[in-house]
Amino acid sequence: MVRFLWKQISYLVIGISLFALLASCQPTAPTAESPSPTETSTAASTATQAQTTQTPPAGYVDRELETPAKLAPLPYPYEALEKVIDAETMKLHHDKHHAAYVNNLNDALKKHPELQNRSVESLLRDLNNVPEDIRNAVRNNGGGHLNHTIFWQLMSPQGGGEATGAIATEINQTFGSFDAFKKQFNEAGAKQFGSGWVWLVRNPQGQLQIVSTPNQDNPIADGSYPIMGNDVWEHAYYLKYRNRRAEYLEKWWNVVNWSEVNKRAQVTSQKQA
Repeated sequence: MVRFLWKQISYLVIGISLFALLASCQPTAPTAESPSPTETSTAASTATQAQTTQTPPAGYVDRELETPAKLAPLPYPYEALEKVIDAETMKLHHDKHHAAYVNNLNDALKKHPELQNRSVESLLRDLNNVPEDIRNAVRNNGGGHLNHTIFWQLMSPQGGGEATGAIATEINQTFGSFDAFKKQFNEAGAKQFGSGWVWLVRNPQGQLQIVSTPNQDNPIADGSYPIMGNDVWEHAYYLKYRNRRAEYLEKWWNVVNWSEVNKRAQVTSQKQA
């Protein structure tokens, strides 16, 4: 009997040993290392920087346009302003009309390499000293480039409504009310014969003023700074509004980017100070 028990115990010990040996041979999954606090902080900082770091587009507020001129992308999709301007018009207006001004301006400046290190704004401010053989090309195409660069930034899908911020106060002081300003602005745009623009500018005396310019002329050529402007060339509205310019002018207020208008007005105030 004792011999039998010892035999059973021996079998049990051998079985346990074999089980332990097999278990020790099984592969183990690698343990992922947790990133150190420094690595985590660096990664988060890099991601945040990538999301928030943006280069201001050409012509932004008081940043002078570069030469040779470059066609910056729209700050929103073609269809973003659909409630006022259709996507097809935006595409043609930006990709064809604006692009043509950029290309023609650069072609003109090739004739006078000494001008290629000057900004478009500085050329327009000093048109009388631009060589006569390219003066009209710079006036028309440089103006078209500057006007449209400003125009795209003055609109936003989230824009519209009455003026806000400091420009609202200044408009009320100058024109009596926002409604009076809006009416005067629309009338000036409607009365502009043929193609052109209507602008709210700060004139050389530092006052707000509504002016209109023919073709692609920009108010800076007359010493005024354009705070906001609307394009009344037919290519800006014809596909949707046909010959109803007044309707286009009225609806345009639904996309005005008052934040951008305030930035431009603030810059002009600082320059006049």
